[in-house]
Amino acid sequence: MKKLRIILADDHELVRAGIRVLIESIPNVEVAGEAGNGDEAIALIRNTLPDIALLDLAMPQLNGIRVTEAVTREFPAVKVIILSMHRTQEFVLHALRAGAAGYIVKDGAASELSAAIHAVARGEAYLSPAVSRLVIASSLEQMEQPHAEELTVRQRQVLRLLVEGNTMKGIALTLGVSIKTVEAHRAQLMDRLKIYDVPGLVRYAMRTGLTPPEQPQGD
Repeated sequence: MKKLRIILADDHELVRAGIRVLIESIPNVEVAGEAGNGDEAIALIRNTLPDIALLDLAMPQLNGIRVTEAVTREFPAVKVIILSMHRTQEFVLHALRAGAAGYIVKDGAASELSAAIHAVARGEAYLSPAVSRLVIASSLEQMEQPHAEELTVRQRQVLRLLVEGNTMKGIALTLGVSIKTVEAHRAQLMDRLKIYDVPGLVRYAMRTGLTPPEQPQGD
């Protein structure tokens, strides 16, 4: 039986060593190489063409999301599993949108690694139980809320500028309209989405892809 070939990318050498031991304990699975940052990961994937790339979310040079996007675009046969300490909805959904087939939290059970590898190898998706409920919750929220495409062009512009931290005056100057006009658009936007605070708008914008989540730190 042909062995599954996996490359492992994480900027912490001790973490890689521990994960490598777990991978090599799985029957018919082998580590084809290791990388310490995103650039090394892409070069390693290009040279080895593994079956699966196991990527840390937060890495120097390019983070796991950026590497996943590149792999999905350049090496579609290579499946990606994200490994991370981050379990927030925004990071999980962003990884899935980038093309990841799996998402495992680092403090999950060791058995999850084997389950994820085999599921992804079969062409299925795998999410740690700790984050799968977040995706379900997001799906339910999206069913209940309008899609970003249903907002007007001006409403999307105001939303994007709001979540970027701009003031009403700053948005008005950027769009070339009056502050009262911006306030009217914001009120219409909030009524349309039934979200009446800026943090809620930020979460909505991240969830719908209007703006990316903050870059992962300290993973």
